Amino acid sequence: MTAGMERHKPVREQSAHDYAISDHAHNVDKGSAGRNSVRKNTVRAGGNHAKGRQKLQGHLAALLFAALIAGSFSIGHMAAPLVEPEALNAARFVIATGVIFAIYCSTRRTLPPKPTAIWRFVILGALMATYFILMFVALRLASPVSTGAVFTLIPLMSAGFGWLFLRQSTPGLVMASLVIAGVGAVWVIFRGDIDAILGLRIGAGETIFFVGCAAHAAYAPLVRKFNRGEPVIYFSLVTLFATLVWITLVGAQDVARTPWTALPFIVWAAIGYTAIFATAATFFLIQYASLRLPASKVLSY
Repeated sequence: MTAGMERHKPVREQSAHDYAISDHAHNVDKGSAGRNSVRKNTVRAGGNHAKGRQKLQGHLAALLFAALIAGSFSIGHMAAPLVEPEALNAARFVIATGVIFAIYCSTRRTLPPKPTAIWRFVILGALMATYFILMFVALRLASPVSTGAVFTLIPLMSAGFGWLFLRQSTPGLVMASLVIAGVGAVWVIFRGDIDAILGLRIGAGETIFFVGCAAHAAYAPLVRKFNRGEPVIYFSLVTLFATLVWITLVGAQDVARTPWTALPFIVWAAIGYTAIFATAATFFLIQYASLRLPASKVLSY
């Protein structure tokens, strides 16, 4: 987020909407530096994109996001047959939400305020719950390579959602690159079988994960559309909690009947990795990058 937001430390309980108002007043009091900060706020929250150092930071965040998410496919494939996907995801989101909550409270020295326009987080949480649950369902039926190939279709879908939600335009060269990557993904998904491609004979796991990836693709542009000036860590925290609520509602029975103390080490390793690195960290990184870059570029990583 902007320098003004990072300096802001509320001394009383505020609503999420108050963040933008108090940051604006604080920056204006700082003169020209403050006005520049306010202008940066407007650029990031609106339809334009960051430039210079902020743009570079957005790319670095997206690159780190890709590196962390890559490991979740292999470890998730090993753990998927041993635990219900709703139970695994509920555990990971409890841990991830707790981590972000602790970071928020320790850095802000206050409890997070009640969110405004909570419907925003209901939608974002539903999208991410759909993605994460279907990912582990798909990993029971398909290999990490083929599910990873489906994942590479997200940037192309996100470019479409970016235009739909934000009227973001994708340059011709970028679109051509996304199409080429998409063709390569299709080749892997159909295992290089021309007859399977022509007959659209796609595996059940890949089909299920494609639906989840479509939800993920819609998430990135909606982060920018729905953000009203809240700090990234606050927005991430509330979105994580909303995702946890959705997963718990859908998988309450699976969570209740899971023998937690009897789960093998690989399941706990998967929960730990996905909670810390592929959830808490990546939620922050994708939202940080989405406020600075077009959705298609963020998810191209």
